[in-house]
Amino acid sequence: MSAPSERRPWWANEDWLAVITGGAVLALVALVWRPALPLLKWGGSAGVDKLLAGANLVKIATLGGLLLGCSAAALAGTGLSWRRLLPGFAVVFGLATSAQVLAGHAAIEALGLEHVIFSLLLGLLVSNTVGVPAWLAPAARTEFYIKTGLVILGSSLLFPEILQAGALGLVQAILVVAAVWAFAYWLARRLRVDEEFAAMLSTAVSICGVSAAIAACGAIQGDRRKLSYITTLVLLCAVPMMVLMPWAAKHWGMNELVAGAWLGGTLDTSGSVVAAGALISEPAMKAGVIVKFSQNVLLGAAAFLLSLWWSLRGGASGESRRVGAAVIWERFPKFLLGFIAASLAFSFLLEPGQVKEAKGVLSGLRNAWFALAFVSIGLESRFRDLVGLGGGRPAAAFLGAQAFNVVWTLLLAWLLFGGVWFPAPTLR
Repeated sequence: MSAPSERRPWWANEDWLAVITGGAVLALVALVWRPALPLLKWGGSAGVDKLLAGANLVKIATLGGLLLGCSAAALAGTGLSWRRLLPGFAVVFGLATSAQVLAGHAAIEALGLEHVIFSLLLGLLVSNTVGVPAWLAPAARTEFYIKTGLVILGSSLLFPEILQAGALGLVQAILVVAAVWAFAYWLARRLRVDEEFAAMLSTAVSICGVSAAIAACGAIQGDRRKLSYITTLVLLCAVPMMVLMPWAAKHWGMNELVAGAWLGGTLDTSGSVVAAGALISEPAMKAGVIVKFSQNVLLGAAAFLLSLWWSLRGGASGESRRVGAAVIWERFPKFLLGFIAASLAFSFLLEPGQVKEAKGVLSGLRNAWFALAFVSIGLESRFRDLVGLGGGRPAAAFLGAQAFNVVWTLLLAWLLFGGVWFPAPTLR
């Protein structure tokens, strides 16, 4: 992502605009607003009928209008009028919705492929065929869409839930994230991957895949092409792992809790953890979800530490000069404040009933913002640029780090969930 303009007033800064927009959405949904979101998951002829029903099409159009209204109101601070935004936004939203529909098919969903990969591919298809006309370009607001989605994502990371999930999951998550991030970064740098790419890649492998890559990119103001590259690697790698790891666990006669914790610590998407764990047993699935959720909770802390480190080292330039608090604040991604505030508010200020009622709506809205963001990334990218990015070295680093992740996490799962260090938990 491009660096923010120097001395830009706060009302023209997309970081702050994303915090305000995401915060407003969270407040409205938590307190008074429960919009009926469209059905985007389907399968078979009956599913097609529901998808194309008039009432569902009205819900899709209403959602588009809501997202357009939020975007137009916020981006007016940057000087972008709604008349310039509207034509391109209609196309971006249409592509984003199409991507979610593709990913919502039962067969695609079973493979663990997330909607962001389809959003990226559709955007790339347009940019690499017909091109991006001048009237469409103003609607490709990647930073704003991503950061608004990340602020909303903060509402799903609840501290009481991770405490209930169990200390073993949190211990494994901390040990996995710390060791895998350090190894991935070391390996990437040894393979001459640049520091920005290495930081984003390491965060994706060690924490929770796509969401972690998005947060890392925002935290260090990273290159969107590198985010596209890493996202594609994460999702393509998740499919064979989701099939092979449960088979290996059964073939080796692995303890079901150890197998579940292994899956939760290595698979990079929550959906793939659930699907793979279910292939073993329900206790395995529960153990996997506990570990994966524990890693997800670390996302906010990791993004904060990453942004602080990046600011202190001088950003992509790697300047070694001393910096003061004002410079750190200038470089610090403000959307993280919204992310953390959302997590704290939904963890401690709202009633559990309010949080539960808002969860489904906020998940749908977050997915919509991320779909808009990845369509925009695709519109701004070229296939040949992505394929040739880094000369294959980032892919090699990613695969090497993932291999280390598989071995290290299996060892920790055996020590923690196999009754070696602690009594094995009961998850029936």
